Amino acid sequence: MVQFTLWDIIRNLLIASQWTLVLSAIAFIGGGIIGAILLVARLWKPKLVELPFAAYVQLFQGTPLLMQLFLSYFGLRLFGIQVSVWVSVSLALTLYTSAFLAEIWRGCVAAIPKGQWEASGSLALSFGEQLRYIILPQALKIAIAPTVGFLVQVIKGTALASVVGFVELTRAGNMIANVTYAPFTVFACVGLMYFVICYPISLLARHMERKTYASQR
Repeated sequence: MVQFTLWDIIRNLLIASQWTLVLSAIAFIGGGIIGAILLVARLWKPKLVELPFAAYVQLFQGTPLLMQLFLSYFGLRLFGIQVSVWVSVSLALTLYTSAFLAEIWRGCVAAIPKGQWEASGSLALSFGEQLRYIILPQALKIAIAPTVGFLVQVIKGTALASVVGFVELTRAGNMIANVTYAPFTVFACVGLMYFVICYPISLLARHMERKTYASQR
């Protein structure tokens, strides 16, 4: 019987944690791009896209991420679309992230006084110029903290990708626990690694929130 040392467990978990970080980056960057497109579309043509925007956001916010992962992995196959587990989990997490980021950023833009839109409009600025020079610079200050804070939720959400066979930190922990028969030790290390990844991001979000609040006083 092969004996696993604590270092063997940690080393294998560190390898798996790389895929957790890669998947988180894909979901966050992809979700950010889609979320930004949705936000601009809603601001540009509010009456035209308000209902589709609200339906999209409510769909992904109102259903469990686990169900979305199942639908992405198994649902596409029902239509004869063969995709790898990488593609399916990346797609599900990207769409999930985009819905939340679009709503977060919409709230940040809505926090900008209406007079800012009116003042920029009186200067004969186009819609794009209003966003670029007046609205988005102000909204960005408000959006930084909740956006960074949501990144923590994305990282923890990647753990659910293990249910469809994606080998990230949680899945690797389960596999190692089945081999070593030391689930307490293994999952204590898994939890510690999530903490090491997420806690600095949480601190950064709180620091940015305090800094933003202080600059607005």
